[in-house]
Amino acid sequence: MTRRALLASACAAAAAKPTPAFLFRVRGGGGMFGGGERTGFLRADGTGFRVLDFGHPNHTGWGPYAFFRDGRRVLLLSIEMTPEWKTQPFHVFYPNSRTHLWIYDIVSEKLIEIAAKERVAPFYQPAALLPSEDGLLITASIQGKEILHRIDLDGSRPRPLTKPGEYVYGIALSPDGRRIAFHADYRIVTMKLDGSGRTEVAGERGLLHFGPRWSPGGDWLCYQVCDSKNDPGHDWSDVWIARPDGRERRRLTRDYEAWFAASYGKPDNPGSGSNVPAWSPDGREIVFNRRAPGSLPPWKYHVGRADTNHFNRDFSPEQARGGSQLAAISIGSGAIRAITPAVEGRWDFRGECSRDGQLLFCRAGIGENPAIWVVNPGGQAEKRLTDGVEGRGADHPRWLR
Repeated sequence: MTRRALLASACAAAAAKPTPAFLFRVRGGGGMFGGGERTGFLRADGTGFRVLDFGHPNHTGWGPYAFFRDGRRVLLLSIEMTPEWKTQPFHVFYPNSRTHLWIYDIVSEKLIEIAAKERVAPFYQPAALLPSEDGLLITASIQGKEILHRIDLDGSRPRPLTKPGEYVYGIALSPDGRRIAFHADYRIVTMKLDGSGRTEVAGERGLLHFGPRWSPGGDWLCYQVCDSKNDPGHDWSDVWIARPDGRERRRLTRDYEAWFAASYGKPDNPGSGSNVPAWSPDGREIVFNRRAPGSLPPWKYHVGRADTNHFNRDFSPEQARGGSQLAAISIGSGAIRAITPAVEGRWDFRGECSRDGQLLFCRAGIGENPAIWVVNPGGQAEKRLTDGVEGRGADHPRWLR
């Protein structure tokens, strides 16, 4: 084949390659809980928008947790809404709510409930799809703690993997599928899929360690550290990396310059959710939400007030200053480069890397609902994709794998 023919063939293959797509949370306009949140579908070029209808109007919290290798099936969770949601505090109604796990086929639009046998608790949520795709890791809310279990896809044969007295969260499966990383009582831990070989990677007393993510090669973990004593709202954090066996740890940022607990939206439609750094596809950089020095978000956290909605903030635009941008930090040199520009009053967050390096992220101004944008790895070609339905907001984008 001639060089020209090879080039033509490559161009034809590229043209035939489907446009990357993602799922995201379509905000319902009613605040944190019970606001009718749904799941949306969209392609990275802005086409194909649709809100997925699963036919269960009394369920909320719909969102993707894992993707099957076929590229069309996704693992979803939903939460039943009950009258208690309006009459009881958050810490009472939420862990006692009943969750449901589903497999949804994006092409056929078929929805199948799974994990219904031998339920270990009313409230459990998926943590990871096992490499064999015939089982799951879940966290179950039991006596005020989150306990990691391994179950078959239908919910049978539940096996606890962590201690009954621990609060386990932020589970991540290693790229080779052999180990898990998570935080237990806000200490970073790794172990094998059967619960053996447990290693504490990081856990300095008095600090909150959160959200481990494996590097593409599996040789590093990145995670966040928050000084929760002096920052009870968990607004800020630093990005760290460590070897999965804990033998090497390095702090990559200084002065808690990452925006950790995102808070955004309008007074009648607030939202939040922890930001987690993302690895670049080559494993050389980590993308995070970098705040401008001295920044304060427009949502003020209240210390000592009863938290009834897992938000506990008031809209205080008069305190807002600065903002946040997407930035990438080299794990080798520590050099930081901007991806999106720093703009006063604008908050960029929730960066999510595709396999070819494209970045989905959210952007919100003061008192604005978030919209989802896409940008290339070098920071060029920013494009606004969606702000949900009727401008009520879009959040938590996840590339289809």
